[in-house]
Amino acid sequence: MTQSVDRVLLPPAFPDHTQLPESDGTFVKNFQEHPQSLILTDSIGQILQQRHSDGQYAIGQDCGIYWRETEPAEKGAEAPDWFYVPNVPPNLDGQIRRSYVLWREHIAPLIALEFASGNGDEERDRTPLSRTDEGVLTKPGKFWVYEQVMRIPYYGIYEINSGRLEVYRLIDGYYRLLELNERGHFAIVLLDVELGLWQGSYQNQEMLWLRWWDEEGNLLLIGDERAELERLRGEQQREIAESAEQARQAEFQARRAAIPRLLGMGLSAEQVAEALGLSVEEVREDA
Repeated sequence: MTQSVDRVLLPPAFPDHTQLPESDGTFVKNFQEHPQSLILTDSIGQILQQRHSDGQYAIGQDCGIYWRETEPAEKGAEAPDWFYVPNVPPNLDGQIRRSYVLWREHIAPLIALEFASGNGDEERDRTPLSRTDEGVLTKPGKFWVYEQVMRIPYYGIYEINSGRLEVYRLIDGYYRLLELNERGHFAIVLLDVELGLWQGSYQNQEMLWLRWWDEEGNLLLIGDERAELERLRGEQQREIAESAEQARQAEFQARRAAIPRLLGMGLSAEQVAEALGLSVEEVREDA
């Protein structure tokens, strides 16, 4: 007697970053967004390298974070303008990341930042994921996704036009607006840095930039600033060395100029040499 075995159909595996779209077809909204991301990434590099000596961290700049499966797939992603994920490899199996797939790696970003071109309403949207009476899923707001699904510990919203910066921290499951410290910065204690605004020029644009400081309030420098600082330090050290050499030469000449006067007082060449810290030969040369 033979028994029939029903074939079990397994659901398809969740896609990975190579199988998901890396773009939804939109474009950058203004000329500041990419430079703003670059200045953040460049300046925090040394801090992250110290925290991750094994190199296990990733930074996304306007890259998608996939958090649910949808049709089309890109509707299941949010793309913060800048985010940092600790303890994950920067590449996957030797491939550059096309996106960050939360259901594959299970590690949320530690901080996500949005650069709002408008008034920030989109970035503060708390609309939850829900279904209409017709069964259609409504699009959830970014704020709700970062807070309730991804559960990102820090979320910053920078309104470029107004120069307003808000930073939220996830506390007891909800985002709480942080207060500025005495330096006018927001303390990102889980990263040992501060986040604030800096007026200056970067990539030929003079404006208010979002930047990092260390816990003591020292601005974290970008590569060009570090190179300029090293150049100035080198010049200062050369000037100090030159001044020291000039002082040494002047002091040496003063001692040699005193030789005839001391010899005229009846001191021997040996006594003058000992008094002035010179050799007997040097004393006799100027006698």
